[in-house]
Amino acid sequence: MATGPRQPGSERRSLLERRHELDALNEALARLCDTDGDAPHARRGGVVAFTGPAGMGKTTLLSRARERALARGCTVLSGRGGENEQELAFRVLRQLLQPSLAALDADERRAFLGSWYDIVASALGLEASGAAHAPDPLGVRDGLDWVMTQLTVCKAPVVLLLDDAHWADVESLGWLASFAPRADDLPLLIVTAYRPDELPSGADAFRALTERHGERPYSLAPLTGAAVARIVRDVLGEEAEDAFCAECWAVTGGSPFETVELAVRLDEAGLTGSRADLGAMRNLASAVKGPGLVDRLHRLGAATVRFAWAVAVLGCPAPPELAAVLAVVGSEEAAAATERLRKDRVLAPGTGAGGGLEFVHPLIAAAVYRDVPAPLRVGMHNAAAEAVRAAGLGPTAAARHLLEVPCEGSAAAVACLREAAREYLRSGAPEAARRVLVRALQEPPPSEERAALLHEIACATFLIDPEATVTHLREALREPDVDPELRASIVFRLAQALAHTDRVAEAAAVAGKEAKRAASPRVRLRMQTDHFVWSAFRTDEPDSPARSRTLVRLAERMPGRSLEERYILGLRSWDAMVRGEPRRESMEWAEKALRGGMSWTSEHQGFEVPVSVALVFMYGDQPGRSEELFSQGIAECERKGWRGSHLALGQALYGYIRYRRGCLAEAEELGRAGLGIADRVDGAVPARFFAVGILVQTLLARGKPEEARRLVDDYRYVEMLPNAVIYPDPRTVHAELLLAEGRYRTAARILTELGERLDERGWRNTSWCPWQLHLARAVARGEPGRALALARDAVARAREFGAASAIGQALCVEAEVTGTAAALDLYAEAVAHLESSPAAFELARALVGHGALLSRNGRVQEAADRLYQGLERAVHCGAEGLAVRARAELSAAGLRPLPLRYPQTETLTVRERRAAELTSRGVPAEVIAKELRLTEQGVRQVLSSVYRTLGTDAEGLARALEGAPRTRH
Repeated sequence: MATGPRQPGSERRSLLERRHELDALNEALARLCDTDGDAPHARRGGVVAFTGPAGMGKTTLLSRARERALARGCTVLSGRGGENEQELAFRVLRQLLQPSLAALDADERRAFLGSWYDIVASALGLEASGAAHAPDPLGVRDGLDWVMTQLTVCKAPVVLLLDDAHWADVESLGWLASFAPRADDLPLLIVTAYRPDELPSGADAFRALTERHGERPYSLAPLTGAAVARIVRDVLGEEAEDAFCAECWAVTGGSPFETVELAVRLDEAGLTGSRADLGAMRNLASAVKGPGLVDRLHRLGAATVRFAWAVAVLGCPAPPELAAVLAVVGSEEAAAATERLRKDRVLAPGTGAGGGLEFVHPLIAAAVYRDVPAPLRVGMHNAAAEAVRAAGLGPTAAARHLLEVPCEGSAAAVACLREAAREYLRSGAPEAARRVLVRALQEPPPSEERAALLHEIACATFLIDPEATVTHLREALREPDVDPELRASIVFRLAQALAHTDRVAEAAAVAGKEAKRAASPRVRLRMQTDHFVWSAFRTDEPDSPARSRTLVRLAERMPGRSLEERYILGLRSWDAMVRGEPRRESMEWAEKALRGGMSWTSEHQGFEVPVSVALVFMYGDQPGRSEELFSQGIAECERKGWRGSHLALGQALYGYIRYRRGCLAEAEELGRAGLGIADRVDGAVPARFFAVGILVQTLLARGKPEEARRLVDDYRYVEMLPNAVIYPDPRTVHAELLLAEGRYRTAARILTELGERLDERGWRNTSWCPWQLHLARAVARGEPGRALALARDAVARAREFGAASAIGQALCVEAEVTGTAAALDLYAEAVAHLESSPAAFELARALVGHGALLSRNGRVQEAADRLYQGLERAVHCGAEGLAVRARAELSAAGLRPLPLRYPQTETLTVRERRAAELTSRGVPAEVIAKELRLTEQGVRQVLSSVYRTLGTDAEGLARALEGAPRTRH
């Protein structure tokens, strides 16, 4: 089965001096098609590339690849770049994939593409539904990867042919470069040909394709004199003289294309190859390309010339009926011109994809296009834009021609270009959208549309050039009489762009200024929301307490009916949490904010507030609720194709939630997934900082400080801190790493400065930033009194907030730095608090610390129980370093580790569920103990397991039980 454009001018002819290249093709096809028995998994794909200047026979080699692939039963997908079609985003991709998708009916296509349909539909040239949200480029690329993988699996083995890749659109080329490494693991062979000196800028990834596959491209050399002589004599006969053949080699330079074309001309002219024919041969050679070809074309008649020009302007494959319209000829005259051009080997025989007309070779296409007089070429492009639009080929096809037309102030042209930009954005091609919108601005548009057009350009450039976005938006704001709703959208995007370029203070100022000038209460509230968002997330806010007071007054008046009101409530929730106000209050505000819904993908509000609201529950000892909200938010991003920085941050922070629950292996996996996505997105600096900090903390918890250090150094985590608030706080994370490395003084200096700054802002919550705990550890050896004071203040702050995990963690540190027998009581209290929280790793650490101190105080039996429990929980958490410490403490006490008693599960036992249900109803522990035939201590241990499994504390039990998995026996 073959799909896609055929290779024109590729009639069967033996290939001379291409044995090495043909052998490479045969070997690649053998690896692809030959299996070990009936085992399809034995098939191996890869990449084969042929390079060389124009006319070296690259197209013919791809034709041979096509023939041999079909002979072996392969599915062949074909595409070819076009010199004048590089502006059309995903043009080559559509050539490759559309024929296979067109073979399916509409329902089958939807079933085949599944949940990816609306994300990739526009890129594939299909009609998308519900695509109001434009997917980001990474989402489209991931979707196309999935489509290509599924297509390969369904139609294996598959050979993908891409000719003239140097003229492919950058979107198709970028996708292919990122997808091609997968070919090694799929029954897919990619064969491509290109002119290496004409690859577009930014094609380094594509150029490196074959090098990643362990071999360099096959560079095609000109034919030798002997090969040229063989071609000439195959046509003229063996009587052709050596001198004649040598001159043929000289005038063609050994170009296979020119040699074959010349041989055909010699035969048509009836030459025999004698010395007497040299003059005629030279004349014929000059007509193969360049001016001679043009002269030959003009001898075919004016109507035929116009028709050839029309095909060149339209681009290949050119619809014959549109070429006739553009050439201003009737259908019969167009058919006659087509035959004349084919007979003279200007147009290829037959038709290309969709019945379109194609030139025999790109060299001929280029010569014909350049022959069109410049003024006429402009007019033909203008007419082509109207013709393709009228033919229903879409705004992007028309916009390609409008880019070649001088600016005329045409409102219709502006409208077409803007519509094309919207289609490009839906295709995940922001650079193409920017290109046509800039051209629309130059047209220029009607004055009343200029601000909206500048806003559209800014939205298109946001992901690829945020600095340009700022410039365009500032210009838009200077336009007179901007619609208030549009102005609010401009300011919102400007604030986003400023924050994206690490100018968070400017972002807050822009939104604050606009809030003061807005006449509409709704717009004013929207701008106030943006002002509060960026003020809260700047590291250098001058008066945080004042903002908090204003936010309190504003939130108390908000019923939460509109999205803007809910964002204010969400900001109040976050602010209450970081300030260390009682956690019940911050979570109540969070629930109010969530009642009407909060979207992660709203085009009118950022996703910072929904993310922050979800994390309030994590800090308040209900991480299961946070995970529920994060799962919904991540799924929303994935559905809409937002798989860039949004998804990177979502995955990384989901890992942070798992870290806080003590699921360290999952936390590391999610953190690495988020970091991997961030690395793929240009400019995703904040997401990268979140991911690195979370990974460092997770690695330290797992006992891998060396790995954490490599990560910090590789990403220059300490050197390039942004001006936005990041959590976990980067300075705290760095200090934690320094403590693990024994660099106490440096850690103490960093934490002291950080603490002063946070206290100035009134951010006192140790659950959000436990800087006091790390500082107490850092100074304990040299300044025990200061360490104890810090730890006690941290305990007091934790009690004010009220999260059991924060209280227990602070009590552990107080026990560590106390240095007296009172530490045993502090540890016991810490364990009791942590048992009533979902913080499994912190509980394990407290148990091991308590057990170690009990052992040192001669209470071996009690120590054994604590150490065994701590070891078991450390193993379940994936905290290898803590497990090693627990085993060492057991050994020092003369004890041996026991086998793990309880498996780690994600479901409740019957007893656990019953205990949880009774507790959620407020039944006292002694009553539960009696019903379950346990001691009260046994009930506490059962409930501790419940809290860790469900990710909640006692106050969140009722809600958590509603969505808990089925009980196990």
